[in-house]
Amino acid sequence: MKTSGLGELEAVLAVARHRSFRAAATDLGVSTSALSHAVAALEARIGVRLFNRTTRSVSLSEAGVQFVDTIAPALSTIRVAIERVGNFRDTVSGTLRINTSAGAAKQAMPLLIAFLRRYPEMKLDIVTEGRLIDIVVDGFDAGIRLAETVPQDMIAVPFDVKQRFAVVGSPTYFAQHKPPSTPEDLIAHDCIRTRMPSGAIYQWEFERHGEAVRIDGKGALTLDEPGLMLAAARAGLGLTYLTEWTVAADLEAGTLVRVLEDWTPPLDGLCLYYPGRRHVPAGLRALIDMIREHADGRRACRERPPPKGKARGARR
Repeated sequence: MKTSGLGELEAVLAVARHRSFRAAATDLGVSTSALSHAVAALEARIGVRLFNRTTRSVSLSEAGVQFVDTIAPALSTIRVAIERVGNFRDTVSGTLRINTSAGAAKQAMPLLIAFLRRYPEMKLDIVTEGRLIDIVVDGFDAGIRLAETVPQDMIAVPFDVKQRFAVVGSPTYFAQHKPPSTPEDLIAHDCIRTRMPSGAIYQWEFERHGEAVRIDGKGALTLDEPGLMLAAARAGLGLTYLTEWTVAADLEAGTLVRVLEDWTPPLDGLCLYYPGRRHVPAGLRALIDMIREHADGRRACRERPPPKGKARGARR
């Protein structure tokens, strides 16, 4: 048994309760010698004899009576606190604090809503910001970011949704400018530039057939928020570089037109990430399991062959 801290106090209470070292040792599941050593070590440290011992009996000293009367309720409170905290290990309840970006939060929101519906005793406290922070230092349980930005010392759980970027502009813009056919053609276009949380200007990234290109497009407008970039592109102020998810509704509605699609291959998408594998709260474990469950479902759908007679492109 432990010979310091709560172990010693539990030993004193057990001996006081049973008036016997042997019975107290049996109750605690330790040897009589270990129990006697724990009590003796505590008495030596505080410089007071807590028990009067004879070959036939054990009784509390006057100091021991006062000591036991004081620590018994305190230890009871501590046991209750430990039990309540332990419930978080097994019960899907409590609050999860998650740090993410606004765009990632929007993409993850359907799954997070489904999580809260499945576990009504859970609460999510989601903080969105552009900069990448240390989630441990800032008191978060987990983060949600693009896989390429997850710190290497974190455990990452992919959502299994590939991410692609898209270069888009309005029909009005393309009525006055020839669409680019290569990334180098962007030099002749007005680009809505992206300022990163660090203050640096983001260079648009492209890749095709193993050839990687970065373009620092020029333009009159620099922004740091995707919604504003969309509004500027719709207004015909230039081309913008955003995720497919962000521009999907505009592409479907025809308010934006995509170019250079063959230069933007799929990338690893969102990941939930968290520090270490030990003592993961039940709520976070449940969210991890749900993300993996949804990812497995998507993979199964992709791998499932179409029903006979319903193959893509088959005549009806």
